[in-house]
Amino acid sequence: MIFDSDWAASDELTEVSDDRTQQCIGLPPRTRPFFCPHFLSTAFLIRSNMRQFQLIATSTFGLEHVVARELTQLGYQNLRTSDGRVDFEGTERDIAKCNLWLRSADRLLIRVGEFPAPNFEQLFDRTMELPWNEYLPVDAKFPVSGRCVRSQLRAVPKVQGAVKKAIVENMKRKYNRFRFDETGTEFAIEISILKDIATLTIDTSGDGLHKRGYREIVGAAPLRETMAAGLIQLSYWNRERVLIDPFCGSGTIPIEAALIGRRIAPGLGRSFIAEDWPWFDRTIWKDVRTEAKDLKLPRISDPILGFDHDPGAIRLSERGATEAGVASDIRFKVQEVSELQTSREYGCIICNPPYGERLGETHEVEAVYREMGRVFAPLETWSIYVLTSNPWFEKHFGMRAPRRRKLYNGRLECQYYQYPGPAPRSEEPPTV
Repeated sequence: MIFDSDWAASDELTEVSDDRTQQCIGLPPRTRPFFCPHFLSTAFLIRSNMRQFQLIATSTFGLEHVVARELTQLGYQNLRTSDGRVDFEGTERDIAKCNLWLRSADRLLIRVGEFPAPNFEQLFDRTMELPWNEYLPVDAKFPVSGRCVRSQLRAVPKVQGAVKKAIVENMKRKYNRFRFDETGTEFAIEISILKDIATLTIDTSGDGLHKRGYREIVGAAPLRETMAAGLIQLSYWNRERVLIDPFCGSGTIPIEAALIGRRIAPGLGRSFIAEDWPWFDRTIWKDVRTEAKDLKLPRISDPILGFDHDPGAIRLSERGATEAGVASDIRFKVQEVSELQTSREYGCIICNPPYGERLGETHEVEAVYREMGRVFAPLETWSIYVLTSNPWFEKHFGMRAPRRRKLYNGRLECQYYQYPGPAPRSEEPPTV
């Protein structure tokens, strides 16, 4: 993964105070390290969970500070946040816990090394010097992917080949053999070069962390689960407030909100590539899953509401909520945005309406935005949050947003328009 400063918003995360996020994010306290030494082969030393790894939680550009806040609430310190990534240290147990609990991160990587690589000679030599035998068993399958941005080395296939060859040369010396069949467990290696600085990582997640495991079928133009979780955590919503998504599609925002409100770990329903690594103690994964199950909260008192005009999308939403274990926390209904009404004085609307990216959709989408402005106007005490790539949203909505945040939904540059309302009378006004 390349982390390019031109692709991300660099402003600090100020939308939600720590005490308010603590209510809604639903993360467990950091527990003590779990010690369990285990032995692999003559090529491996006895390892323990106390070993510290240099870790990188990657994210969509614009959500770095959300991920950093999640890590802080998990108990991690000395975080280093930069565009598209948060660097920190952790043990094997922390690798398992972060994969299980991070809601807005894309992946969790082990950073093996980082160094200047203005040419192939330095790239090869510095890669070969790294302690690959501490990570890769003799039979490891280790595909190498890569990306180069603003660097003298631009030929990605050649860069990948040089890194692969350097790792093989390193392993020849460490294992005293000349052939590696790569028939064992996979260790996905990535070389990213940004402004002549090479970063070599091993992926611990496997599938991206947006794949929660509760949904195999998605609707048209789906919103990634990690992005949905980020939108929610940038809002003032918590489990004591009403939440409505009038463009719910396949239900991503309502389902992610229910997971947050119920304090359900987003990775409980899936597996991770690091679980199969021979030197990784599998009891750690069992332990963190058991802990996560014990931390679940009871159902939300005011069900989250998800509306969409497409009956097929609503069926997908209901199926996803059932698979995620939060069906009782959400009510889905076929309904146009023009029909939205509520008697509640306070609440939150978080939505991802149509963008109008396709040819011929512009006038239709503009009409939707005008209707949103008409329907939402009476909700003066509600907080409203809208994600769209349409640059004319505010004009058609009829109101300029007090706050905006640049985010990337896939490759689309979007703005997250934020219209925060007052805190309910029972709450202190939010600190921002």
